[in-house]
Amino acid sequence: MVNIKTEDIISVPTYQLKWNIVKTGIAFFICTIINCTVFAQNPLPAIGYWRLHLNYKNTLQVIKGDKIYCATSNNLFSINKSNTAELYTKITGLNDFGVSCIGWDETTNQLVIIYNNSNIDVLKSSSVTNIGDVLRSTISGNKTISNVFCSNGLAYLCSGLGIIVTDLSKYEIKDTWIIGNTGNQVQVNGFTTDGTYYYAATSEGVKQCKMNVGNPADFHNWTNLSGFNGLTSGSANNIITANNLIITQKADSLFTLLNNKWNLLYADTSWQVLNINASNNKIMVCQQAANGNTRVIQLNTNSTIEKNISKAGVISMPLNAINDSISIWVADFYGGLSNFGNTVQQYIPNGPPSVASGEMVYQKDTLLVAAGGVDASWNYTYNRNGIYNFSNDLWNYEGYYNLPVLDSVLDFITVVSDPQDGSYWGGSYGGGLVHFMGSQTIIFKQNYIQPAIGDPLGYRVSGLCFDQNNNLWISNYGAPQDLKVRKTDGSWKSFTIPFAHTENALSQLVVDDANQIWMVSPKGNGVFCLNNNGTIDNTADDQWKEMQTGIGQGNLPSNNVYCLAKDKNGFIWIGTDNGIAVMQCATSIFQQNCDAVLPVVQQDLIAGYLFQNQTVQCIAVDGADRKWVGTTNGVWLVSEDGTSILYHFTTNNSPLPDNNVNHIAIDPKTGEVFFSTFSGICSFRSTATESSSANSNVLVFPNPVPPNFNGTIGIRGLADNADIKITEMNGRLVYETISLGGQAIWNGYNYKGQKVASGIYLVFVKDPNGGENLVTKIVIIGGR
Repeated sequence: MVNIKTEDIISVPTYQLKWNIVKTGIAFFICTIINCTVFAQNPLPAIGYWRLHLNYKNTLQVIKGDKIYCATSNNLFSINKSNTAELYTKITGLNDFGVSCIGWDETTNQLVIIYNNSNIDVLKSSSVTNIGDVLRSTISGNKTISNVFCSNGLAYLCSGLGIIVTDLSKYEIKDTWIIGNTGNQVQVNGFTTDGTYYYAATSEGVKQCKMNVGNPADFHNWTNLSGFNGLTSGSANNIITANNLIITQKADSLFTLLNNKWNLLYADTSWQVLNINASNNKIMVCQQAANGNTRVIQLNTNSTIEKNISKAGVISMPLNAINDSISIWVADFYGGLSNFGNTVQQYIPNGPPSVASGEMVYQKDTLLVAAGGVDASWNYTYNRNGIYNFSNDLWNYEGYYNLPVLDSVLDFITVVSDPQDGSYWGGSYGGGLVHFMGSQTIIFKQNYIQPAIGDPLGYRVSGLCFDQNNNLWISNYGAPQDLKVRKTDGSWKSFTIPFAHTENALSQLVVDDANQIWMVSPKGNGVFCLNNNGTIDNTADDQWKEMQTGIGQGNLPSNNVYCLAKDKNGFIWIGTDNGIAVMQCATSIFQQNCDAVLPVVQQDLIAGYLFQNQTVQCIAVDGADRKWVGTTNGVWLVSEDGTSILYHFTTNNSPLPDNNVNHIAIDPKTGEVFFSTFSGICSFRSTATESSSANSNVLVFPNPVPPNFNGTIGIRGLADNADIKITEMNGRLVYETISLGGQAIWNGYNYKGQKVASGIYLVFVKDPNGGENLVTKIVIIGGR
């Protein structure tokens, strides 16, 4: 048997992993007190390419270099003098995800990017150089880097080990200074110099070392200044240089060093100091009051408050601020990047408000994402973000923060499109069922949804689906009757599942080709199936089936079931914490003794059960009936029958933000596959789309094919399994292939593996019925 591991990377064609440094356009808003202006778009990528859909509201730090750079909890972006925005991600060449801090070195004109895992990138113009030594180091201790100070081509990294000195010209770690009082590792929170001494703010206090000392790595050369001359002992939060003076932050007070004595520079018992920063010889102080008010003050080194900045809706959790001589820039954890000059401008790249843990579905041309979640024990997470929607390359949402009627409706974990009118329904884990109909929102709780046993205020909707007659089926987790249906006439019916199941746990629902309802029962209860025989109100003729482990009992690989999916053959695919099972006899499960088949996959000359010993969290079926599988070890694409692995994407070989993949949805028209991960949403444009009944509205993209194009040419709008022939104008065959679902792809090479010349090429399609027709032309421009 084969246990497929994360390191079992499947070879991916090179055209699918092209992440050269490019300026990536994105829907980018500058929100002023008057209006919002869209700068650019985050367009649908070419086949084999990715795009990231990240939250850019949570900004952490802003610095001025050759541009204004702003770090977010995900990655970073910049604003130049012309107000042109640029994003920097793994797609544009960065080597990691999740930024801790950034720094700018004037000597080398480079941006230092520190990641949460201690990986380091150095950005200069459009070139990125990685310094992975700290990440790869096996040294014991806390390697997390929380601050960076750049000077004269060196970056001094403040970590839990001490000070890590990085050479920005050689792109290497130059030295590590472990400066604890007894030579121990110590948390360093800030670092600066005054040209004569090094200063470090540590958990043991403020420490000082002469710059011309022979060995700063020797802790004996460092003097602890805390506990003497006006500075109390204990941890120092930060230390900076402004106007040639050393200023340290100790809790909510600022002290300045003058003539070897520490003097109180600033303190206000009404305000907590969140962060300080030296900028243009000013001290920028980010603060929060006990009543929740926040502000940024600009402080002179003589303790004078020169500016006091606060603005509701813009500054709510300021974490960093700078003065660029013209205006003040503020990085706010909830308000993005703001510029305070003659007007107030708020810079937030378009994206979902946060990560999402709930289901994702496609509704016509719109992706719907349930933002909430539950923890591993199926308890509330109190997520207020509602439901996101992605349409026309722009993200929006409907949740508590812009729809007050949802004030008590938290943790949306399931969503489904209404096939009758294009509206959609959201399931809140605790807040009931919500129907979104444009400007109207209706909440169903009492008299419709039952509270969970032991939780009288918890109306837990955990799964939704429409059957073939447009009846809406509802999982009511924890309720005495935990399966419900809202019929097309608006009436309701409740069902009692005739099997004992822990907590009356019920989640995802799927309808098969026989109009039977398949149900996931979490907490190790397996899978249930209901055949109501087309008579919802008559429960006397209902048939129920329980599927668990064991021959004759369903033959599941585990009773811990996470997901279901119906494929194009009508088979039900079941994801568990021990791989995948397939119910090939789904539609006849009540007519015969039906056990699941466990697919066997060939891996490195050894055959084994598909995803054995892995947790399969989600499964989605594409236009070619292939299965996209999300696990805690990345995302996989397996063949139609599950016997071969086509792709395996992880954080190591793709822009995937996280290997923990919660949900997957596929745009049927474009073949773009969306992955919701623990750290954010991304998408990959795959090769298969949903097919049409005939070869109609055939579209070639790009067309014309531009000079020097080395990507994949797509031919969309085809019937499934259509035979495609590409010929020269004289009829000479160049290339032949078969469509994947409704799309065929061509790399621009002939059957000999040679890149074709510029010119006009004809596309002939033979559909499964045998008819062959010329459907379109492809124009290839010279320069290839």
